[in-house]
Amino acid sequence: MKIYTSIQRGDFHTNHCEDALVSTKIGENKVLIAVMDGCSMGTESHFASTLFAKILKKISQELFYTEFLHSQEETLQNQLKNVMKTFFLELKNIKNQLSLETLELLSTLILGVYNETTKEAEIITIGDGLIVHNGDITEYEQGDKPDYLAYHLQEDFTVWYDNFTQKISLKNVQDLSIMTDGIYTFKRLGQHTDYEDTSKMIDYLAVDKNATNHEDMLKGKMIFLEKEELLKLMDDLAIIRITNQE
Repeated sequence: MKIYTSIQRGDFHTNHCEDALVSTKIGENKVLIAVMDGCSMGTESHFASTLFAKILKKISQELFYTEFLHSQEETLQNQLKNVMKTFFLELKNIKNQLSLETLELLSTLILGVYNETTKEAEIITIGDGLIVHNGDITEYEQGDKPDYLAYHLQEDFTVWYDNFTQKISLKNVQDLSIMTDGIYTFKRLGQHTDYEDTSKMIDYLAVDKNATNHEDMLKGKMIFLEKEELLKLMDDLAIIRITNQE
């Protein structure tokens, strides 16, 4: 298994990148992956996505040690739900402790748990974004009005989670990518045209197998798109790609 990551600030954002990502072990043969996209209409939108990443890293570390010490094993579906429950409660506590407004916590979240041994994954998408599984695309588009998790922190977690529909179970995962909606915002330098054909970018970044032997494969592809193809991102973009193919 190889994991590639890339995060890049788009031209729309001059001060901060509003996206964030996490890729970390959550068990002996399992990893947690997540990409976040802070809402530009929120307050200090880079803060929300960064905070999400910090909380998820903390949760992952705690669960990794718990599994190591007690040899606890659970289904991926249950593990994803438990991660989300812990995240939900941590975020709610931090909101109260810091007296944060809802507008300060607006960020999308694509969160997945992947088992390297069984080649299975469970993924939840809160808001919009893109998942590519063995070349097949699952797209979540909410018309620039994502249903952010921050809107639901006063609800009962179990009721909210069990009724939430943007969850998918994947098997035989040979190639898996998750990415924020910045993927739709490539423009060709020097031209005042519409955004470029997104399907080509998705194929190049999430399907194409060239250079997968390089640790910084995604970063190299992003540099190639800008320097050689003269394609520039307008919005921020965070990508994580897992591949099992040699």
